[in-house]
This record gives sequence, structure tokens and C-alpha cells, in this order.
Amino acid sequence: MGPETDVWPQCTSLDNGYLKECVMDDDEDLDNVNEPNAGKPPRNMQPMRHCISQDMLPATSDSKSTNEGSGLKSPQNERCTYMPIFRSGSCSEMGPKPYMEDEYICVDDIQQHLDPQLDYPLHGAFYGVFDGHGGIDAASFTKRNILEFILEDSIFPKGVKKAVKNAFAKVDHALADTRSLDNSSGTTALTALILGRNMLIANAGDSRAVLGKRGRAIELSTDHKPSCTSEKMRIEKLGGVIYDGYLNGQLSVARALGDWHMKGPKGSDCPLSAEPELEEVTLTEEDEFLIIACDGLWDVMSSQYAVTIVRKELMLHNDPEKCSRQLVREALKRNSCDNLTVVVVCFSSDPPPKIEIPKMHRRRSISVEGLDVLKGVLDNV
Repeated sequence: MGPETDVWPQCTSLDNGYLKECVMDDDEDLDNVNEPNAGKPPRNMQPMRHCISQDMLPATSDSKSTNEGSGLKSPQNERCTYMPIFRSGSCSEMGPKPYMEDEYICVDDIQQHLDPQLDYPLHGAFYGVFDGHGGIDAASFTKRNILEFILEDSIFPKGVKKAVKNAFAKVDHALADTRSLDNSSGTTALTALILGRNMLIANAGDSRAVLGKRGRAIELSTDHKPSCTSEKMRIEKLGGVIYDGYLNGQLSVARALGDWHMKGPKGSDCPLSAEPELEEVTLTEEDEFLIIACDGLWDVMSSQYAVTIVRKELMLHNDPEKCSRQLVREALKRNSCDNLTVVVVCFSSDPPPKIEIPKMHRRRSISVEGLDVLKGVLDNV
């Protein structure tokens, strides 16, 4: 198989994809989300960094260096019949800020966005969160166009990775060229494209994608902060500077779409990058849900804490929209200072199963000396 070729599982699309949206309402009764005896989730569990599933082809482990232009890889010689379903819920709240600059997109059935004349069925979904700054223009434009740019690319679906990278670049350039938009507006962008069992996360900015895997948090993206070691090295190599955690003293992220007042000519390398970082995963039955959210959530909450909350809530009511709402409410309780946007995607119609912790059966013994001591204590009682 050539480096630009994919073998996709032939699956029919979902019949009933749907989008749930939620805008927080102060008068809405949300008390039924919480159970009186539900304790706080543990905070001491550390999230795992992303590790590629063992179901991937061996060639995908070094895809970044040898296969950047290729599409997602489908497992071969497998007898696994698992196929995820997609259902999502979202919540977006302005928070304490005086204006809203976040946007998001939820598409549970990507087939509905394909040209009906195209002769390939795709079982898939698409999700994204976009955290704008300098106005809402960049985030709104990205929400409206990025999926279309991916699907209309001539290399899609054979070259999914390349199509996604092209879409990010196309959005970035359009933000400079469209006169009706403020070219000083910018946005972070985090997307999740799922086709069959293959999920591709693309991130430019400080939003985050976290996979819930049987209660463990697996981070699928890196927060692109200027202070991040790899980003700092890239910025300084290109002549940028970091003042008090801000790129060139102006921006708190190292990657973003738009912000053309900080970029050079198109095609040139500059400290503020629009190139997304990609992570690829093959979903298994252990992968229960995905959380994607803007930094307003992650500024006040760890990945593991968020996964624990969502799993507990799904076991109560199995509603991803209520889970998104609960994460937003918890972030507001923790005094988040930013807009809050959360999307929760479930990969099964059933709630997560209860995790049984095996009991330890150890035979305990006591020495003769210990028995004498215990007898003496009891005799003196």
C-alpha cells in the first residue's frame, strides 16, 4: 500500500445523527443532575498522556516523520467487530467575561454533510471548539467553514491528515483575505474527526481533548502555551520573544488561526503558527467518551477530574448534554475567569459499566510472640 493510500472500513452511516446544544439558563433547574450521596471525584489520579492504541498498524507509530500526508490507517487482519456510535452534548456559557468569543460545532453524522453524488459511505462524526480573541469573527468563520474545507479537499478521504492540515491553512489564509472580517481577530482551533473506529485530533492553541478510557483520562492534545518548552524553542528560533508568558507580549497562545497583525507574509514561518498538531487513535470498546473544551475549563480543572465527573454523571443519567453542563457549572464554582465551552461525545448508547475492584484475599497470620502479647492485653481488660 502506497504512502498516500488508505483502506477504509466499508460501513453505512448512522440513520439518526443529531446535535444537542445547550446555553446555560439561570432559571433552569439543574439540581436533578446531582445525587445527594455522590461524593467528590478523586483529584489525585494523574491523567495519561496519549498513547496510540495497539490496534493501529505498525506504520502509524512513526507517521509524523514518514507519513504526514497520508490518511488514517485502518486496522487490518482483525476480527474485531466493534464499531462506535456517536452521540454528543454541548454547553457554552459566557462566564464572568462581558462578551462571548467561543464557538463550537457538533456533527454526529458526517454523511449528512457529504455530496450525495459521491459514491462512498462514511460512518463518522466531526466535533470542534474554537476559542476566539480580538473579537468573534475568526471563531465564527472557522466554525462555519472548517468541516466544508476538509470534505471538499480532493485528497479526502484517502489523505485525511493532509486534508485536515490543508483546511487549517485555508481558514487561516481566508481570515487574512476576507474584507468583511477583522484580520486582527484570531482563534484557537481543536477538532476531532472520527471515521469508523479511527479518530484524528487536530489542535492549534490551548484547548484540550481528553479521552475517557474506563475511568482513566488520556490527553490527546498538547496545550500550546508560549511557555511550553517545545513551543518556546520554536518561537525563539523564529525571532519571537516571550514576555511574562505572552508571545511577543501580546498573545497567551503559541498557535492560532488569524491574528494577521502578528504574522508575516503568507507561507512564511513566524512565531505564531497556524499549523495543527495531530494525534491519531483507533477506538476500542474501552474508550467510553471524549471531552473537548476551551481553556476556560482546563484553567481550573484537571483532565482526570473532568473524566471522573463525566463518567459518574453518565452512570446516573447517560446524557452527554447534562455532563457538559455539569462541567461548566463546576468550572464556574471554581471561579473560571473565561468563556466556557464543553463538548462531550459518547461512543456507546449504554452508560459506562461499573468498575469492579477485585478484592484481595490474603491470609494473615500472627506469630507466637504476638499471640502472647494479645493474650496478655485481653487478660488485663
